[in-house]
Amino acid sequence: MQTVKNIISKWNSISLVKRIICGLIIGIILGLVVPQASGISILGDLFVGALRGIAPVLVFFLVMSSLCHMGKGQKTNMKVIVILYMAGNILAAACAVAASYVFPITLTFTENTDTSDVAPPSGVTEVLTNLLMNLVDNPVNAIVQANYIGILFWAIIFGVALKGAGEGTKNALEHISDAVSIAVQWVISCAPFGIMGLIFTTISEQGLSVLLGYGRLILVLVGTMAAVVFIVNPIIVFLFIRKNPFKLIFTCLKESFITAFFTRSSAANIPVNMKLCERFGLDEDTYSISIPLGATVNMAGAAITISTMALAAANTLDIHVSVGSALIMCVLAAASAAGASGVAGGSLLLIPLACSLFGIPNDISMQVVGVGFIIGVIQDSCETGVNSSTDVLYTAIADFRDRRINPEHYANKPFDPEIKIL
Repeated sequence: MQTVKNIISKWNSISLVKRIICGLIIGIILGLVVPQASGISILGDLFVGALRGIAPVLVFFLVMSSLCHMGKGQKTNMKVIVILYMAGNILAAACAVAASYVFPITLTFTENTDTSDVAPPSGVTEVLTNLLMNLVDNPVNAIVQANYIGILFWAIIFGVALKGAGEGTKNALEHISDAVSIAVQWVISCAPFGIMGLIFTTISEQGLSVLLGYGRLILVLVGTMAAVVFIVNPIIVFLFIRKNPFKLIFTCLKESFITAFFTRSSAANIPVNMKLCERFGLDEDTYSISIPLGATVNMAGAAITISTMALAAANTLDIHVSVGSALIMCVLAAASAAGASGVAGGSLLLIPLACSLFGIPNDISMQVVGVGFIIGVIQDSCETGVNSSTDVLYTAIADFRDRRINPEHYANKPFDPEIKIL
């Protein structure tokens, strides 16, 4: 028994990122050597299932507990964060438009792509209606279905309503929130095994040969996302914190992008981002709301996918897209991306909305969706990584900006010494 404890202790003493890299390498090797060992895939399914299962409960109790403890007039940075989320979506869409003009893409549609069970929304009105209906969903159903808009709405309602509750009730909520957070840490510690199972599934079932015919499209998509991460975001970060932006950006990529890349779900990555915000020493009253909100509306990667795929379809059909039409599509893509699902492939169902601006018929736009599913093994992974890592990034820079402007408010809130940003 003591030997087992020593092994576990030694394992936990190794950096989580290093353990994830080990799991990644082992998963690739197993996928190439023994692709028939399908039982390994269950590790990935269990990991993602556990994250998706615990995240709604964590968000509900964390938001509710934070609000009921919040003092009157207590300041948060939510206004700045929401502006950053929306601006990030629009800038990402604009980058996708610029990239599509410089590197025009044509698509090869596949007749055997099955999109018969795909039901995209018929317009922006339907997207907004769905968002509003999710807002007032039954709170229990919202938790069960991982409807984060509904979870946030009811957690805010209950949190505000419980401000007048007794200290015993508030302490009980805080203890429940702490217990769920500990459970989340246990799940995250299993990430190396989960990612090993996920990458094994990808290598053994999908391979990379299916992607070769769409190499140029993948390069444009991933290249645009890289431009947003390494050019646009550093400029935004520098304007806010007036320090070297890459320390913060690379920390977010290392701690958040990697797990989001493999889980392919912004919702499943919420506990990871919560933990990273805690490491940064950010205001819990802010990030307990901004992180789950970001998993729903902060979709820069999705805006890139929607814009690039729609313009590729227009180029394939020799449809001229004016600069004015492209700018309108940027706004539409940014707004639509905010309604994209927090699960794998959610942004693809919104491509027909952008295609409709250019008069592209629905049967053609659905073939574009089919192409998206084919390249999704890379596109959706990178997209989710960008989406989720910027949730933390924008939350952090809003907090750091306030610390820079009002340092007297944060004298008793030290930072993690490993994060040398300010």
